[in-house]
Amino acid sequence: MTRVLVIEDEPQIVRALVINLKARKYEVDAAHDGATALQLAAARHPDVVVLDLGLPDMDGVEVIRGLRGWTRVPILVLSARHSSDEKVEALDAGADDYVTKPFGMDELLARLRAAVRRAEPVGPGDDDVTTVETAEFTVDLAAKKVNRGGKDVRLTPTEWHLLEVLVRNGGRLVSQKQLLQEVWGPSYGTETNYLRVYMAQLRRKLEADPSHPKHFITEPGMGYRFEG
Repeated sequence: MTRVLVIEDEPQIVRALVINLKARKYEVDAAHDGATALQLAAARHPDVVVLDLGLPDMDGVEVIRGLRGWTRVPILVLSARHSSDEKVEALDAGADDYVTKPFGMDELLARLRAAVRRAEPVGPGDDDVTTVETAEFTVDLAAKKVNRGGKDVRLTPTEWHLLEVLVRNGGRLVSQKQLLQEVWGPSYGTETNYLRVYMAQLRRKLEADPSHPKHFITEPGMGYRFEG
């Protein structure tokens, strides 16, 4: 069973999430503040986290950073904050998706399923090419690992999924719309700020000179291309 950690301080939202998730056979833990959430995450090892940014004891972005210090678990952010700067800050800290309150339960559950799916390992035989090597790093598609300088690079599930799509299409232009739909889901297509944030993170983690990338190439107004 998939275990969900709900981090939310509004009791009615917690109750609605718990009822709906349990009805769909998820196991659910809930925390009403950031400190409890970090303890629960370490103890219970959830498969996905649903996080409200407005917590009583700390900002949700701090919780994201705390989790990202040791786990790649998918994080789906809930927030009443509407500014794109705050969304980008949460995504930049390591969140995988963002749902603005008030939200529809069906949409939230669809986003949650997509986040879990992106985090699942690739099975053997899914693709003939399993390893891609560059001068700076090696991508192991089957093991979902990236190695740079002899050390594994920690990527979030969304960072990995974006990398995987680009690497599997090596040398070919992948449009912004295609990337958004493959990585975030079919209802996406115009959220290009997501791509900018995540491409910057991939370059920062993998390029020798992130400001002059050799591997993750931007085709302005069109999309991105991976060069090995």
